[in-house]
Amino acid sequence: MNKTLKATLTIIIIVIIMTALSVLLYFSQRITMNPPGTVGNTGGNLNNGGLFCEYNGTVYFSNARAGGSLYAMNPDEGNVRRLNSLKVGNILAGGDYLYYFQQGAAESQSTGIGGLLSVHSFERCKLDGSNTATMTGDVVVTGQLVNNYLYLLTTSKSGISFYKMKIDRSEQVELADYIINPACAVDGIIYYSGTETNHYLYALNTATDTSSEFWRGNLWYPIRDGDDIYYLDVANNYRLCRYSISRNEIQIMTNDRVDCYNVGDGYIYYQKNSSSQPQLKYMSVSGGVSYVLAEGNYTHINLTSQYVYFQSFDDNTTMYHAPLGSSSYSIFSPIE
Repeated sequence: MNKTLKATLTIIIIVIIMTALSVLLYFSQRITMNPPGTVGNTGGNLNNGGLFCEYNGTVYFSNARAGGSLYAMNPDEGNVRRLNSLKVGNILAGGDYLYYFQQGAAESQSTGIGGLLSVHSFERCKLDGSNTATMTGDVVVTGQLVNNYLYLLTTSKSGISFYKMKIDRSEQVELADYIINPACAVDGIIYYSGTETNHYLYALNTATDTSSEFWRGNLWYPIRDGDDIYYLDVANNYRLCRYSISRNEIQIMTNDRVDCYNVGDGYIYYQKNSSSQPQLKYMSVSGGVSYVLAEGNYTHINLTSQYVYFQSFDDNTTMYHAPLGSSSYSIFSPIE
């Protein structure tokens, strides 16, 4: 074999190898689109910080005992494992990926107090925590995943922005320069309370990115559960009510003033606002009697299919939990 032929074959082999590596790299970095009907987390969880997210038999959560790091476990709290070591919130899951808002600390080249800079970003990673990629460096107030788009309410020095971003970062479109809370999403519709001229219930069709008036209630923090819209009644001391869409009827769930609440798996959990006797309470979605789970002020009420999780209002380093419907609770101490 002459030198010219050897050189030619060598070049061909190198080209084939480089092409194969390029194709492999392309497919390894290509973002798989989500199945139709994907929603990242429940409206109730996201309105309470999005610290827990159950998806396909796995609960992804911010572990307060480990500085808010991203962990995963089974719904029965077994098989606990760490996915990363950054403080996370607003956890979303869909398809092959997780999304979350992370806050941590990064070292700068300066020394002293100025050597620690607060960093934040909205991240995407695989379900095992690998292949992390930054979606945006904006401060995300609330974000939701609907099909193949992230709907993000963000804030910056220039003001409020509500926009959508495709999960592969190929598209970003601003939808509003005022507050739209995207937490409650069902069947491709985002339900949110008005913030400009009224507190009516609006519906954003994510297929067309058009909003329309849905119901003339005076409400805050809507959560859709089947035919019902749960909400805080702004005009009546923020009591918890629900509106039946099919019957066009309102039902008062409690006359307590409510700070935060969550609905799921047949239960309602809410924090009763009271200067003399604040309480974390729960009831069946059928209504009627409410029960006290814990005395005091609590927040970040997150639900999975088996447990309710919550934190004391003045302590974000401890998480409590209770089986759904249980009248007793304990400190949540997941063991890897």
